[in-house]
Order: sequence, then C-alpha cells, then structure tokens
Amino acid sequence: MSKHHTKEELEHDPLVEFIGKTVTFFNANKTTVLSVGITLIVVVSVIFGYSFYSSSQEGKAQQLLSQAENFYSEGDYTKALNGDEASYSFGFIEIADNYANTNSGNIAIYYASVSSYKLGNYEDALAYIKKYKHVKGILGVGSLSFEASLYELNEDFDKAASTYEKAANWDVNNSTTPFNLYKAANAYHKAGKNDKAKQIAAKIIADYPNSPEMAESQRLQGLLAVSN
Repeated sequence: MSKHHTKEELEHDPLVEFIGKTVTFFNANKTTVLSVGITLIVVVSVIFGYSFYSSSQEGKAQQLLSQAENFYSEGDYTKALNGDEASYSFGFIEIADNYANTNSGNIAIYYASVSSYKLGNYEDALAYIKKYKHVKGILGVGSLSFEASLYELNEDFDKAASTYEKAANWDVNNSTTPFNLYKAANAYHKAGKNDKAKQIAAKIIADYPNSPEMAESQRLQGLLAVSN
C-alpha cells in the first residue's frame, strides 16, 4: 500500500533535499557543470574506445602469433623471429614491438627469447626475456628459471643466482622449488659467494630431504668444504 507523504515530510526527505540542492548548484554553476560533464563524457568515451581498441589489437596479435608459431614448431627459428616476406608473415620480434601491450605480444616476447636461444644468440635471448612479464603462479616458474639460465650463459652468475631464487619462491612446492634452489646454490658458487651457496644447500637438505636435489646439495656441501 503506497504511503502519501506530507509537504513537511517531503521537504525533509534526504533524496528531495539532494535533488533540490543539485538543481540550485547547477543553476549557479551552469558553465562549470557543463564543462565537467563534457569532460566526463570524453573520459568515458576514451575508456570504452580504448577497451574496444585493446580487444581489436589482441585479436590481430593472436592471428599474427599463430603464423609465427607455425615456423617455430617447424624449427625454422629465423623465420619465427623475423617473419617471412614471401607469405607476408610477421615474426615474433615485429609482433612484440607492435603489440607489446597485449597478452599475445607478451607471449611473442617470450618466443623471441627462446628462438634466439635456439639460434645460439644468448645476449639477444636475455634482452628479450628481461622484457617479458612473467605469469603469476606455477606457470611463471619455467620462464623465470629460463631467464636465470640466460644470465648464467652470459656469465652473470650473481644475477643468475638471485633469479633462480626468485623462481624457487615464485610458487613454493616440492618440485620446482628445490630444483631452482639448487641451481641458485651452484650459481652462487660460480659467482664466488660460497657462504650463500652453503646456506641454500643446507636449506634444501633440511626442507626438501625427499627431493632429487638433496643428494646433489650434499655433494655441493662437500665440494664447498674442500674449496675453503
């Protein structure tokens, strides 16, 4: 059953008061309100326009990426990287450069790094992987471990060790964590940081006694003891 409000009740109704104040403010500040309103419309339009543009860019990048992936799967890493003029195909490098803000562009960066590694261009491979946005969770561990291995191949053992540690802690589990910790210990040993290597080896033995890396860590401890 509807309720009829008295004039006095309506005058003290919060919604009615707000509408009244809004109308009063608008009448006193028409120019400002219209200017702000137009600005808001423009901002909203830009947001929706950018969302549509981003979706379109992602679609284009996915299509181009699939073509480059075909070359990669065939083992033609040069064409995978640089594309093929004969078939008007983009390579991972061009996709990464032109669609860097899309998910497919980010994947292209990773592919560019791996393709460069396959071709023996370790410096280029490292340069690409440093631009890559690693995926959260277990799926990001492999790419981080790969980045660490590229630092190692480029003889930056200190950076390799810290990146292996990052990979170990990216998703803590009984498989990839001890594996990357052992890699980190070895890299610290190569960097001449034996105390850090001992510390990590001891952690593997204490925290992951059932892992394959436990025996390797014991051997590393023995090697480090002899080298001191």
